[in-house]
Amino acid sequence: MPELVAPTTRLHSAWLEARNEWGPGLHEDGFGLGPSDEVDSPDGFAAWVARLADESGPHAGETGRACTYRWIVEGDRVHGGIALRYGLNDYVLQFGHIGYGIRPSSRRRGLATWALGRILDEARALDLDRVLIVCEVDNLASAKTIEHHGGVLEGVRDTEHGPARRYWITI
Repeated sequence: MPELVAPTTRLHSAWLEARNEWGPGLHEDGFGLGPSDEVDSPDGFAAWVARLADESGPHAGETGRACTYRWIVEGDRVHGGIALRYGLNDYVLQFGHIGYGIRPSSRRRGLATWALGRILDEARALDLDRVLIVCEVDNLASAKTIEHHGGVLEGVRDTEHGPARRYWITI
């Protein structure tokens, strides 16, 4: 049974295995990984996990990206990540309140749909009334996941990653 867990150094090797499956350097939403994060060494990984912890919570962090990060884990296998971002700043308006990614070998199992439902429960507990979710225009699996949870298409906009669908989910 999968669970959402806070980022932890305990899963360093499992996380690296997932990252290597995506391909180093490729963007995978939901993890909060930045271009300057060094995650291969234990110390670098620990520093990254500590930064994520500092940014966790609706009023945390100095980056303006207060967020709850969760990894989608089953046993010691990291399937993906999901993030709930707070507020309605420029970053959230561009990338959405919620971002997620599932490693290729774990796709088509319903994990994204399951994880999105759990993170929407967290948003509900924080009294958020609606959330924005953005996905690449050709990512039909993600669009279907969002629509499954009541996402209403606002439209398509150009972004730095190409055209993206913008959905609002009323909580």
